[in-house]
Amino acid sequence: MSIWNFLTGLVSPVTELVDELHTSEEERLKVKAKMFELQNAIAVKVMEYEARLLEAKAKVITAEAQGQSWLQRTWRPITMLTFLGLVVADTFGLTQFRLAPEAWTLLQIGLGGYVVGRSAEKVIPKVTEVMKKD
Repeated sequence: MSIWNFLTGLVSPVTELVDELHTSEEERLKVKAKMFELQNAIAVKVMEYEARLLEAKAKVITAEAQGQSWLQRTWRPITMLTFLGLVVADTFGLTQFRLAPEAWTLLQIGLGGYVVGRSAEKVIPKVTEVMKKD
């Protein structure tokens, strides 16, 4: 479920209730406008939270990549290359047993986290810069 659908789901019942009120059209529009302002304010706060969360994840990956220990700097790439090797072996039937569904899930999470984290390193500074301008 996307955050926009979630926020709309929160605000929609209230705006529908406003439509059913026996007030003037002008009053209904004012209340609806306030509800949309509230929805937008919540969306901005959620986006700020998500940006801070991605920034924190990116800092962890950056710290690991700049660490003093060789193992600290390379454990994520080694892990992902190991999983890649397992996937290729599994795909060509070179493994004695098929990979369990949990292994595929772990691979998706690991690859997604690694790619998102590395991308966040580059994107987050630009997002926070734009948000500060507003």
